[in-house]
Amino acid sequence: MAADNGHDREIFTRITTMVEDERRLREDLAAGRIDDATEHQRLGELESALDQCWDLLRQRRAKSEFGETPDDARVRSASQVEGYQS
Repeated sequence: MAADNGHDREIFTRITTMVEDERRLREDLAAGRIDDATEHQRLGELESALDQCWDLLRQRRAKSEFGETPDDARVRSASQVEGYQS
């Protein structure tokens, strides 16, 4: 595995924040502070953003592994990233 650097840590921090947001959404739904439709919409947005972060991290690691510059990795569109998982 490639050594962790500042950019990778930033991506992990974003991922951690989004996972915490996801937990709060589920708590808000259980407590009746939001409805199912709101939770579903917000979870969908979070899941897309999480997929993009994980994809970016994988790109960075692959570039590093093959002697390329990890900073050349770019965030891909949600539709492109989600297409990989189909």
